[in-house]
Amino acid sequence: MLLTIDAGNTNIVFALIEGEEIKEQWRLSTVDQRTVEEYIVWISHLMMLHGHTTDDVDGAIIASVVPPVDRPLVELCQKYFKCDPQVIGSASINLGIDVQVTNPHEVGADRLVNAVAANKRYKGPLVVVDFGTATNFDVVGEDGAYLGGLICPGINLSLSALHQAAAKLPRIAVAAPDHDRVTGKSTLEAMQFGVFWGYIGMIEGLITRLKKEHSSTLKVIATGGLASIFADRTDMIDHVNDALTLEGLRLIYKLNK
Repeated sequence: MLLTIDAGNTNIVFALIEGEEIKEQWRLSTVDQRTVEEYIVWISHLMMLHGHTTDDVDGAIIASVVPPVDRPLVELCQKYFKCDPQVIGSASINLGIDVQVTNPHEVGADRLVNAVAANKRYKGPLVVVDFGTATNFDVVGEDGAYLGGLICPGINLSLSALHQAAAKLPRIAVAAPDHDRVTGKSTLEAMQFGVFWGYIGMIEGLITRLKKEHSSTLKVIATGGLASIFADRTDMIDHVNDALTLEGLRLIYKLNK
């Protein structure tokens, strides 16, 4: 089986993939100071509960946007899974796509992995909207090249900023209104509606501009934990794929095996 590790700013997602099937996946909050031993105790226990052992893993690949966790994750694979992991961004890794930006090394690993998976499954031209700690818009051309994109604050960051910067505004969770009313009748509704419909407006506005800039046939692929919430309230999103990053990691591993 293949072990994929997607280290983001909020969570690290570990998955076991056999062939093209995602057998298991688990999330762990991202903490810079975790040791190799802490990782293996956690993941080996979960693997055991699902009938797997470390010996079942014969390969690994890592995508990380959090440099402090890179070395412990590499050592985890080497020491306990007995394999040298492929690492997205290293000079030896071939993504299989042309990265047409000023400095390819600056592009987050997750953005490139999503572009690979989206182009393979849906074919360009397209844009991937990833609802994570940041909300990313990544454009793939008709020939499959990565063309760049946009990075916007994630919705949870916006909610946290409202709470921290305004003394009388409470901390609230992301919630989709059960109606199309935009005007809030209370402070809580005003915050919920403002953030939710504000993000819908941002999504629709940016996609409209990207289509004018690139192609009117630009397909829109949404991924990330909050993708389905927004996809249900706008007709701008063509596909929702929560497993896009894992698919991309599997494809890149296969290409470089």
